[in-house]
Amino acid sequence: MRSILEEMWYGNLNPQEQSTEGRKETQRLLSLMGRNRDELCSTLTESQKLTLEKYDDCLNEMNSIIERDIFIHAFSLGGRIMLEVLTSHITD
Repeated sequence: MRSILEEMWYGNLNPQEQSTEGRKETQRLLSLMGRNRDELCSTLTESQKLTLEKYDDCLNEMNSIIERDIFIHAFSLGGRIMLEVLTSHITD
C-alpha cells in the first residue's frame, strides 16, 4: 500500500473529484443544471451559444482558482491543527 504522499505524487488523490462522488444532492444539482443548460441552448443562436461557451470557460477557470485557494487554506489549517495537537502534549 502506498503512502498518502506517494498517492499524491502519482496523481491518484484528487480532492475535487472525491469530494462530490456519490453525493445525492450534488448529483441532483448537476442533473438539473444539465437539463436547464440543454433547454437554454435549444433557444440560442450560434453566436449566443459561443458567448455562453466563453462564459462557461471563465466560470470554470474562476471555480478552479477558488477551489485551489480553499484547498490550500484547508490543508494549511489542518497542518496547523495537527501541529497544535502534537505540541500541546509536550507543554502539558
